[in-house]
Amino acid sequence: MKKIILMAIVALFSMTSCSTYNNMVSQEETVNSAWSNVETQYQRRADLIPNLVSTVKGYASHEESTLQAVVEARAKATSINVSTEDLSDESIAEYQKAQSAVSSALGRLIAVSESYPDLKANQNFLELQAQLEGTENRITVARKEYNDAAQAYNVTVRQFPANIVAMIFKFKVKPYFEADESASAAPKVEF
Repeated sequence: MKKIILMAIVALFSMTSCSTYNNMVSQEETVNSAWSNVETQYQRRADLIPNLVSTVKGYASHEESTLQAVVEARAKATSINVSTEDLSDESIAEYQKAQSAVSSALGRLIAVSESYPDLKANQNFLELQAQLEGTENRITVARKEYNDAAQAYNVTVRQFPANIVAMIFKFKVKPYFEADESASAAPKVEF
């Protein structure tokens, strides 16, 4: 009788562990997919930048330092690759810092365009600007979806008794995208 009870407990634990493991694998793949979507949106933005720079260069060739800053920020951002196996607070912070530099450089480029009425009226420029705005929105959505997937996964990995299965199979908590440091400062508005 004791053997039957022990075997039933072992069988129940095994089935529960398998189910928990499979759930963690599924959630980890959701996190990996969400991370890939973040990278895809940042790549889309990086792909738009050369066209935007070329368009602005034709109208504002003496704004070379601004154009160069955009090109350099893009080059640095595209050189940083973070694989889903290496997701850590540090790697995401480095990635986010490089992407923030691109955003900042693009902001300066758009601000420069305000000084050139012909450029502001150029159809290519307007289309590229609209695509960049749309891409920035897509990036925001992709980052939120990544954070949502990471949260669901992290809850599963940390809850008892799933944390035992996570420890055995080395499932680790995934980091979140956090707000850029500059986001805490209020924008300066001058008239």
